[in-house]
Amino acid sequence: MENDVSFKFHQQLLSISENLVFEDVVALKFLCNDLLHLSKLEGVKAAVDIFKLLMAQEYLNAEDTFLLAELLYRIKCHSLLEKLGYTKEKVQEHLHEKGRVSPYRQMLYELSENITSEMLEKIIFLLQDHLPKRWKISSALDLLTLLEKQGLLTKDNVNILEDVLMKVSRDLLETIDCYKKAKDNKAANFTQVFPELNLQPRGEFSNAENESKTMTSYKMDGPHRGFCLIINNVDFNSCQRKGSCKDADQLERVFMWLGLDVKTYTNLTSEDIVNLMETWQLVQDHKDRDCFICCILSHGSSGAVYGTDHKLVSIRVLMSHFTAKQCPQLAAKPKLFFIQACQGNSIQRPVFLDTDGPTPDSSAVQERVSFFESIPEEADFLLGMATVDGCVAFRHIEEGAWYIQSLCSKLQLLVPRGEDILSILTEVNEDVARRISPSRTKKQMPQPAYTLRKKVIFPIPMAPPPSEQH
Repeated sequence: MENDVSFKFHQQLLSISENLVFEDVVALKFLCNDLLHLSKLEGVKAAVDIFKLLMAQEYLNAEDTFLLAELLYRIKCHSLLEKLGYTKEKVQEHLHEKGRVSPYRQMLYELSENITSEMLEKIIFLLQDHLPKRWKISSALDLLTLLEKQGLLTKDNVNILEDVLMKVSRDLLETIDCYKKAKDNKAANFTQVFPELNLQPRGEFSNAENESKTMTSYKMDGPHRGFCLIINNVDFNSCQRKGSCKDADQLERVFMWLGLDVKTYTNLTSEDIVNLMETWQLVQDHKDRDCFICCILSHGSSGAVYGTDHKLVSIRVLMSHFTAKQCPQLAAKPKLFFIQACQGNSIQRPVFLDTDGPTPDSSAVQERVSFFESIPEEADFLLGMATVDGCVAFRHIEEGAWYIQSLCSKLQLLVPRGEDILSILTEVNEDVARRISPSRTKKQMPQPAYTLRKKVIFPIPMAPPPSEQH
């Protein structure tokens, strides 16, 4: 019996190891620096090598796999947690009492995740007198490890990081400040002071008002506000998303009024949508702009939107093109995505209303994608969904979608009052939730989620809102 348990445990570890790529192994090695001797870690080639070292030091065994669960959580490999019988939420629940990765190590790893290749080049240049001449540094983790080896960086002395980040990216100094505050206040829970930057669904934004009072704002004073992409999928073979053109027109007018350069694309296939994201990911002009916005109007299903070829595209995949590593020009800048699409099937259609989802097929059950998994787990993203997962999003065939029309209306009303985007989306939630279909049987609730670190406040335009222009 004992041999069976041991065999099954080793099977689990092997399966996890096989699902981890080179970058994951490098991250695991770094997070284990305070637990395992550096000389032993240097010989690690695969994740299973790390597991062996952890077992040898009695950090990991068949009865207690929490450390491995914590490590997978830290490197954001949440899908592998189930192999250990954990969920992301269960790990979060026990981190305070059972977590072994030090606040110092967490802070350094979080920094490494947000240092782009462009930033890294600048940091290496600034530190060239402190670094070995022929030492190859290919990643932020390499650099941090080298600074630790030379004694220039310790849990009690992070001055060298503060000095270079002051010149390269002041935004990242907040990460160090959080660490130092938690360190100074030893009674503080570091996980609370400096949480992992994961998206949390905010259906009601109960704390939005208090948060907005304490948060600083993203810079919105650059030479250009930013690009706004609008993807408007109207024609699906014999089926048309009537009313969607009014939504696209409203979005275009409102975001132009807010100072963005708006580009509208109509009737894109799934491949077209992915290619478009890849193209805009590489646009160098993002560097001189304050933010990026993308609006997608289409049919959809759980965690995805449809191209006009009736093929699904993952929302997470689309957004991941604009992470700090994939699009350095948008690093530390807000990236806002608004999706008007169903996230499930509707059985009964109300009079004069369409739903932005396919006609239900009772012979097949659609697998749902967790709302948490729809978005890159990285700072500075906001995803505004027209509806919660599994539900339909309504669109009037003449007046447009409930969500988009409310979003445009509230932006015009509240931006001139200096409100931030989270407060505005709270108002949108309330407005859409009050609406009811003509048959009085259908309602809708939008669901925003975000990893914004600051308030997004659009500068008040000089011109009157589009609704007041004649």
